[in-house]
Amino acid sequence: MTTLTKPAPPAADAARNRPTPIPQRRKPLARRFAETGWRHIIGVVAVIFAVFPLVYVLSASLNPNGTLVGSNALFRTVDLGNYFRLFDSPQQPYGAWFMNTLLVASITAVSTVFLGALAAYAFSRMRFIGRRFGLLSLLLVQMFPQLLGVVAIFLLVSAIGDIFPAVGLGTHAGLILVYLGGALGVNTYLLYGFFNTIPISIDEAARIDGASHAQIFFTIILPLVTPMLAVVGLLSFIGTTSEFVIASVVLTEPSTQTLAVGLYQFVTQETSKNWTLFSAGAVLAAIPVTLLFLFLQKYIVGGLTAGSVK
Repeated sequence: MTTLTKPAPPAADAARNRPTPIPQRRKPLARRFAETGWRHIIGVVAVIFAVFPLVYVLSASLNPNGTLVGSNALFRTVDLGNYFRLFDSPQQPYGAWFMNTLLVASITAVSTVFLGALAAYAFSRMRFIGRRFGLLSLLLVQMFPQLLGVVAIFLLVSAIGDIFPAVGLGTHAGLILVYLGGALGVNTYLLYGFFNTIPISIDEAARIDGASHAQIFFTIILPLVTPMLAVVGLLSFIGTTSEFVIASVVLTEPSTQTLAVGLYQFVTQETSKNWTLFSAGAVLAAIPVTLLFLFLQKYIVGGLTAGSVK
């Protein structure tokens, strides 16, 4: 027995039977502005407000006069001489300052992320005596500015340097240890809150399979908290690069100073305050931070949009 199939309608009939779309009326300009237009205006104003200081500093760095008076007219003169002069003065070794900053900031950022992640994992996944008191203490200590401990830090590093000169005054290792002394602060508290969002069932399943706390931490938990690790590392790198007070106290030799301390010399001399040279150094100092942000951006955005439990 054969089955008769109904032939498909021609393309013309299918197009004729398709419902005609109703044309959408364009909203009046006043209504569109009231709904979304004002947001664009605020965004443009915010961008101009944020970009103008950067453009002004870039214009000042290209001004050969040495003062900011001639920089009021943006890019009236363009001269790269200030950028070459940064590396010509032996008394102000900008290249050494740049490398010192990268070294200190990189080691501090990596160590801060590692120590903060270890402490946050312990507070989030383990139960021990003094756990709540430890969390509150970490948060309370951050209420006091670092400036209050400058004298104590100087005396402590000086006394340690008498016994271990490698971590005393004038050494990068001593400065890094001082920075790491405050690593278990707000960073630990931020990571602790992020660790709590990860279901503990992941830990239990791994523990049933025989995984230890170290295996769970390094192979399971750390990949899931990559967004917050990137944020903490970026903030630590930026804070270390721009830190001035502690670095000026610990680093006493010009050859060991960082950019924040070294650039200050360009505008503190009574006989020659070269603001344009300072601007050129500031522009170059912003390049590592910008590149690091662009590199970590994909981890931050990708990690926030990806789910941890399938």
